Amino acid sequence: MAYENLIYKVEERVCTISLNRPEKMNALSWALRQELQDALKKAERDIEVGCIVIKGEGRAFSAGYDLTPTHPSPNRPVDGYVSDDVDQLTAQYARDLVNGLWQIWELTKPVIAQVHGWCLAGASELASMCDIMFVAEDAQLGYPPVRALTTPDTMYFPWKMPMSQAKYLMFTGKAVSGKEAVEIGWATKAFPADRLDAETNKEARAIATISPDMLAASKKAVNRAYEIMGIRTALEVGVDWQGLSTYRNSAGVFGEISQSEGLRAALQWRDGPFEDYSARPRE
Repeated sequence: MAYENLIYKVEERVCTISLNRPEKMNALSWALRQELQDALKKAERDIEVGCIVIKGEGRAFSAGYDLTPTHPSPNRPVDGYVSDDVDQLTAQYARDLVNGLWQIWELTKPVIAQVHGWCLAGASELASMCDIMFVAEDAQLGYPPVRALTTPDTMYFPWKMPMSQAKYLMFTGKAVSGKEAVEIGWATKAFPADRLDAETNKEARAIATISPDMLAASKKAVNRAYEIMGIRTALEVGVDWQGLSTYRNSAGVFGEISQSEGLRAALQWRDGPFEDYSARPRE
């Protein structure tokens, strides 16, 4: 597959996959997600790759899924899903997203998310499903759609942080800095922004020197322990709740504003009470 939305390179046994839509803050369109899945499989098959890093070009890791209000949506297959009614009832969209992220979980090779700038909504799902997350100290990680759209597609919160933090971030959609993300257990390590790339490369190169069979065994051992604790069932139930949350009386307000007044107006409506994201006070 020729990549239009990614940059793929292998150096010193580290495969770096860069999300490459900087003009869109690396928004995770359907096309980008298909390329990412292909690139991950390609890296897994390559005997010269011992570790995989996912990062973003430009000023952000990613702002999340591509919500550009056009038809057809860049966030879904060109032909759509079975039907809107079936999609809503079975949460096909969320299930499709989660199934794609399980690929990272099942890869035999470790995957590192290198996060800088914004890492919001769907981007936080992608980063959280990676095995390790290295972040810039000033990165901003959050899930603002829980304010107006639906519950998360990928219910990672209870698995990444203490209950009180999981509930607070789920209820408010607020963002935390990279440094704070490490303090609550969401991310692995935080580095100054100007050192993030070098430090991540250093860590990844060291991991890649370990034999692939050892890394695969270690990853499977940890993953299976979490599966015994119920992570697969919990994320499946999370998909069901995402679908159910679309039946709220107010579920369509964000989309209505986005269609009639534009996405920026919808974001202002959503974020205004919190004075963050798109509604930050001008300095």
